[in-house]
Amino acid sequence: MTYREQYERWLSDFKDDAATIAELKALEGDEKEIEDRFYTELSFGTAGMRGVLGAGTNRMNLYNVRRATKGFADYINAQDASARERGVVIAYDSRRMSPEFAKASALVLCHEGIRAFLFDELRPVPVLSYAVRHLHAIAGIVITASHNPPQYNGYKVYWEDGAQMPPERADQVLERIRANRYQDAVEMDEAAAKKAGLLKIIGHQEVDDDYIADVRTLSVQPELMREAGKQLKIVYTPLHGSGNKPVRRILKEIGIENVYVVKEQELPDPNFSTIKVPNPEDPAAFAMAMKLADEVGADCIFGTDPDCDRVGIAVKDDEGKYYLMTGNQIGCTLLYYILKSRKQLGTLPANGAVVKSVVSTELARKIAESFGLVCFDTLTGFKWIAEKIQQFQESGEHTFVFGFEESYGFLSSTFVRDKDGVNASLLIAEAAAWAKTQGKTLYDILQEIYKTYGYYVEKVVSVTLPGKDGVAKMKQIMKSLRENPPKALAGKKVLAVRDYLAGTRTDASGAKTPAGLPQSDVLYFELEGGAWVCIRPSGTEPKIKLYVNTNAKEAAASAAENQTLVDACKALMA
Repeated sequence: MTYREQYERWLSDFKDDAATIAELKALEGDEKEIEDRFYTELSFGTAGMRGVLGAGTNRMNLYNVRRATKGFADYINAQDASARERGVVIAYDSRRMSPEFAKASALVLCHEGIRAFLFDELRPVPVLSYAVRHLHAIAGIVITASHNPPQYNGYKVYWEDGAQMPPERADQVLERIRANRYQDAVEMDEAAAKKAGLLKIIGHQEVDDDYIADVRTLSVQPELMREAGKQLKIVYTPLHGSGNKPVRRILKEIGIENVYVVKEQELPDPNFSTIKVPNPEDPAAFAMAMKLADEVGADCIFGTDPDCDRVGIAVKDDEGKYYLMTGNQIGCTLLYYILKSRKQLGTLPANGAVVKSVVSTELARKIAESFGLVCFDTLTGFKWIAEKIQQFQESGEHTFVFGFEESYGFLSSTFVRDKDGVNASLLIAEAAAWAKTQGKTLYDILQEIYKTYGYYVEKVVSVTLPGKDGVAKMKQIMKSLRENPPKALAGKKVLAVRDYLAGTRTDASGAKTPAGLPQSDVLYFELEGGAWVCIRPSGTEPKIKLYVNTNAKEAAASAAENQTLVDACKALMA
């Protein structure tokens, strides 16, 4: 069916939905917009689905949410008889239509005979992950588009381990989604669902208290915090999202008395009115927080994204200015603090393991190995880190100590199976207090790490390629690089190419060995001197991402080398 036929079909199928019909008819004359909305269906994968809000097969709307939930319900009902009774936990953040999408999901599940546990207000992603395990549910759904711009929303699905669904399960859900028409997805009456015991609303006492109590157990040096916590000053911005209550609560409970919240960004706001993008990776998101930090003399600044799975920080540098740390720098600083402290306390497990994504810095490996731990790589996406945690627990071969992704996701627990901004906030506050007892800042600790292990520089370059043409362009770039990989980049010889789609590592002589990770559309170029470049299409945005990593004994040399490599890679992609 052509995009035009799909458009006309929606006009017919949803003729009783006045708002949708008005939105669609307003598109007449804008053929490119009609094509973009209807040339494909919103993709559903291991990260669920995410897209711009609006009417159309390629947009986030109630029809796509209901249909996705019907397919998910069909998959759950295909499991053993206990699955529907165990039920599905549903959370949502502060985005446009998040409460509506969450309730629609719950009532479609109820219509299919599956119990739904719906939170009474917005909650972070880590609380959803925790709740799935805590309530022994079969699955979870969270309505969020994470750090995307305000016009986006999304739908993420979790399985009984509290992690996002792995590819094989997601594929089976997708089959069932495609087997359903929009009309097949029906909501149960809310009052009837509650009366039948199918819909349960989760209040604050039922999950949140236990979650916070468990997060408190992640404190590495609780005794230190009783005194040092009184001296530390933190400015926090939830960026209008779901982190406001749990992050402030955990900081208070571990002994941080001086927390200053950016009032303009404290409350939920689906328009994210004070910022362009609610992304703690974006320096602009910290503008208001930095102003407040200057006023109160804060030691560090925290910012969490709308679903509070990511956290960014700014700390005072050696000139007293606030320095925004990268995800790799935060991850390595936390890792260093955890390992150094636990070694001194004698609580470091002999079989300890650190897990990071393959696009995250190799500095983490050097730190881990210097403390006698093993460092594992996974594909991008925290579900893969969660999978390693599960493997460790089942085999007993390793004890999980810490996991992170360069995209500002961190975790030191096993009771949550996704990145956790609340967990990370506790660790960052504790590390900052620990540094302050030594007359240092976290910036000083970072420099200490570099002097010990070498100066690692990491840069992520994103090329946005929206629409149908953009998808084709991304495929062409990856195809071209696979068929004609470079022999050298910026004068550095390519020692090997890892093609995770083919599952092979090919060295300079042409010899092939297994790549060592599951299949994925990722190319990784190993270069001379320990440098590397990785290229992959984003799984959640219309972007192709380029990761460039270098290291040297001197900071300036590593930075210059990195920029030269970035320029070479941009030219290669063009």
